Amino acid sequence: MIFPWERLHSTRCCLCCHVRTGTIILGVWYMLINSVVLLILLTALSDPNQYHLTSAELANDLDMMDDANMCIASAISLVMIVISGMATYGAYKLHAAWIIPFFSYQVFDVTMNALVAMSIVVNPHTIQDYLQQLPGNLPYREEVMSMNTECLLLIVVLFITCILAFKAYLTLCVWSCYRYVNSRSVAEVLVYVTNVNDTTVLLPSYEDAVAIPVKQAPPPSMLS
Repeated sequence: MIFPWERLHSTRCCLCCHVRTGTIILGVWYMLINSVVLLILLTALSDPNQYHLTSAELANDLDMMDDANMCIASAISLVMIVISGMATYGAYKLHAAWIIPFFSYQVFDVTMNALVAMSIVVNPHTIQDYLQQLPGNLPYREEVMSMNTECLLLIVVLFITCILAFKAYLTLCVWSCYRYVNSRSVAEVLVYVTNVNDTTVLLPSYEDAVAIPVKQAPPPSMLS
């Protein structure tokens, strides 16, 4: 009998691939994205004039992105590269402990996005405040700001819900990969312990059995 909660830990994920393969692909994807971000940040730190923005409004919005914040962002990207690499290595080499940091990050990411969605639902006016902070030359900015608040809130909530559902599904795939790798490790340990500690009883061969002397039955007791 398969319990309902056991079905959540399937060994298959999107595109009908194994959860181990999906975790490796996801880890490599995160490494590539964060490597590109880290390269851009390091290049901007080494040569700030190369990324000079001609738009005055956009430049004013990014003035807060000073060297300290860029260093923090670079450190975060570097940590993400390490965590993603650990998950990829753990899924490939069947080391369950190496997957835990990446899974913890995914849980944290989903939780933070859920809190953002809840804050938008509680205070819908934050959407208008965010749109007003965007650059004036952004396409369709005025059209979006002229929309009804309820309609705009519904669109934003649906969009965030789709993102949350996708991220939650990826988190579930990584968790299923962790359970699969962990179960494989436990099974290998049990097989090793059984092979070491198990005592096998071997039956003697036919020649050895014939060579064994047959014990004679004791004489019957003499009854007076």
